[in-house]
Amino acid sequence: MRSIWNGAISFGLVSIPIKLVNATESHSISFRQIHTEDGGRIRYRKFCELEDREVTQGEIGKGYEDADGSIIPITDEDLSSLPIPTAKTIEIVAFVPADRIDPLQMDAAYYLQASGAPAAKPYTLLREALKRSNKVAIAKFALRGRERLGMLRVVGEAIAMHGLLWPDEVRAPEGVAPDTNVTVRDQELDLADALMDTLGEVDLEDLHDEYREAVEEVIAAKAAGEALPQAPEPATGGKVLDLMAALENSVRAARESRGEEAGEHAEVKSLPERKTARAAPKQTGGKKSASTAKKTAAKKTTASAKKSTAKSGQGTKKTASKSTAKKTTTKKSTPRKRPA
Repeated sequence: MRSIWNGAISFGLVSIPIKLVNATESHSISFRQIHTEDGGRIRYRKFCELEDREVTQGEIGKGYEDADGSIIPITDEDLSSLPIPTAKTIEIVAFVPADRIDPLQMDAAYYLQASGAPAAKPYTLLREALKRSNKVAIAKFALRGRERLGMLRVVGEAIAMHGLLWPDEVRAPEGVAPDTNVTVRDQELDLADALMDTLGEVDLEDLHDEYREAVEEVIAAKAAGEALPQAPEPATGGKVLDLMAALENSVRAARESRGEEAGEHAEVKSLPERKTARAAPKQTGGKKSASTAKKTAAKKTTASAKKSTAKSGQGTKKTASKSTAKKTTTKKSTPRKRPA
């Protein structure tokens, strides 16, 4: 691999000569700009506006435009002699647990290659120290005209460095989350967990760029004068407004894609909890029933009270009637005896 930077790692008083090489590569398909009428290439030529002529790459340098519009030439020698220790050195400033690094800060990745035999021993020492500590090294280095942060970690038997953004370069997620108050029910979380379990894990080596493969097929078909491959029909179906239904359908589709039996996807771990959760409205209804029962009991009590009052009234009337009857009997005792 071709190195893009030569320098050294500063590990306390230990200096490790290294070469910086890219750890990643892009496999994306690049296109050329053409004239649509005749297919001619569109090229950009670099002209000197003072001499009005095209210049070669070797004649092009750097310059800083000042506030008044004047250009201040800056050479590579000017940048290489900057009065900072990181101009040609990756200076380790701390060792921290890996989980202290926010993934949002992660930038380009590089491999640090030991430069020459003298670098082998200190390089191996740093690698083994990182392994044993279960930490990563935070470093500062200068590359492509600016000072950067870096994170050193062990990858296999090599030391890799991830460029890090400065903390003030990471935006806060203000205004990104929903403003409204959203309540997620337990049964919805249960189904989401079931969907996650069903999708399971994946070996990242099995994933590939399907878009690039499709573009290559189109290019090959056009080059051979063949018909272009047809795009698959988009999935049909109405918009699902019920989140529970969407989750259940997702679990079903995921299990079917894994070749599970149709009957297997009917059982979701959360179903017992769903039934209990769905019984909640009935409990509310139960409260209504309880209050209704109380009202009914109150009505019955009132009715009983009324009946008791009525009975008491009737009893009073009956007693009064009996008393009157007794008086009448006393008065009419002789006629009653005659029939006897």
